[in-house]
Amino acid sequence: MSGADAIRAGRAALGIELGSTRIKACLVDVDDPATVLATGSHAWESALQDGRWTYGLDAVWEGVRAAYARLVRDADDRHGVRPATLAAMGVSAMMHGYLAFDGAGELLVPFRTWRNTSTGAAAAELSRLFDVNIPQRWSIAHLRQAVLDGEPHVAEVEFLTTLAGYVHWRLTGRRVIGIGDASGMFPIDSATGDYDEVLVARYDALAGSGPARLRSLLPEVLVAGAPAGTLTAEGAALLDPTGALRAGIPLCPPEGDAGTGMVATGAVAPRTGNVSAGTSIFAMVVLERPLRSMREELDIVTTPAGDPVAMVHCNNGASELAAWAGVFAEFARASGTPLDEDAVFDILFRAALDGEPDAGGLLAYNLLAGEPVIGLVEGRPLIVRAPNSRLTLAGLVRAQLYGAFGALSIGMQTLRAEGVRLDRMYAHGGMFRTAGVAQRFLAAALGAPVAVAGSASEGGAWGMAVLAAYRHVALQSRAEPLAEYLSGTVLRGIPLTIADPDPADVAGFATYLDRFRAGLAVQEAAVTALPVTEGVS
Repeated sequence: MSGADAIRAGRAALGIELGSTRIKACLVDVDDPATVLATGSHAWESALQDGRWTYGLDAVWEGVRAAYARLVRDADDRHGVRPATLAAMGVSAMMHGYLAFDGAGELLVPFRTWRNTSTGAAAAELSRLFDVNIPQRWSIAHLRQAVLDGEPHVAEVEFLTTLAGYVHWRLTGRRVIGIGDASGMFPIDSATGDYDEVLVARYDALAGSGPARLRSLLPEVLVAGAPAGTLTAEGAALLDPTGALRAGIPLCPPEGDAGTGMVATGAVAPRTGNVSAGTSIFAMVVLERPLRSMREELDIVTTPAGDPVAMVHCNNGASELAAWAGVFAEFARASGTPLDEDAVFDILFRAALDGEPDAGGLLAYNLLAGEPVIGLVEGRPLIVRAPNSRLTLAGLVRAQLYGAFGALSIGMQTLRAEGVRLDRMYAHGGMFRTAGVAQRFLAAALGAPVAVAGSASEGGAWGMAVLAAYRHVALQSRAEPLAEYLSGTVLRGIPLTIADPDPADVAGFATYLDRFRAGLAVQEAAVTALPVTEGVS
């Protein structure tokens, strides 16, 4: 079946992912999800309001509609047909955060994103109570901090969810969530595929609420392939105001960006792992056994199928690198030889290959926000060098790439100390679009082979489209385990490149990381000396 025939017959699956800086939509052939039929995207930015990072809900829908409209135009340009119905669809988004609604479905306070590091007291209290690491960005930490701070809206909260859960709710009327996304709200019991009942009871006892009070606030947990509702007429109008898209499309459970990253790389089986690089950067390793002890650097979340995963999450990823690329794009325009974004990144990344293994003594911090993995409540992006360091383009870009992997490398050392075994890391995200550069440096930072698939730059929206296609398979009563579906149906024909750690890069990155640790005192001084003003970022 051609792409046009697949779209015309409603044999396409749609994935939409709301990332930190871009909302993406991806349409795939439901029978061959490796085949991308159309894409669309929309850029957006978070804003710092009243000391908290947020996005307005109007901006959510403006962005979702724009990304979908661009996908429709792309489908028309490529295939001469626009989708009227779909085999399945799904929504994913940045995990964690705090979206609290009252009984009438009204938002009580502006959306508090994962990027906020204002819940330290609650996170520490809950980590002790549960004997499970509860990071500051988790939804339950935000709820508890609101209680501790005496925020008046708490008494009116009737429903808590994530960004993906919110969009799904508005599209279907169902208050549900995929298990991977749920695991960033509250700890999950992988044996039951639901919230950990023992810990729910502990929280209710702490809060002084009645039985099942917390559970009544949280969305229902669903595993990959489970029924999660259908697109309502109201939902269809929200997504496509032209009225061309019909209601009744089945949706898969909404997921978090960590889950779609695992799906996009096929890293959902024990001893596999993946790195997702975007505004934040995080590594996920599927566990063979529970960790020996609670570790502050490690979150325990799940795959979309519910298997336990150790996550090293860093709030700061490629945003500072993108800002520097923007500066070089401005220079290219000023010189009379303008370059598009992809060309700028390609030139800079390839230049980094010529840099000295330790980046020539340069030190780059990509810290636009706090970074709990290295103990920072706030961060400041910095370039630091000694008078005798060598300032070159190659060294500058290599330092920026190393800096993007610095906190991640520190967190992964904790995972190795736990004796977690890893056969291979898979990487995805736009950072890996230029072949053999970020992948090579990540291998040095992790001390492990890093594989990048030909689909790596498609990212989470493609992973969400794959989960939607998996829901369609389940509807036909022919679903196999998610790991087998990915390896046997989706990823089988996609080319894979593998970078082994280069000894010179490994030694150079180790020197750089020593400098990175030592320079944290400079970072702390910058936080004190340079206050942040509110606005868009």
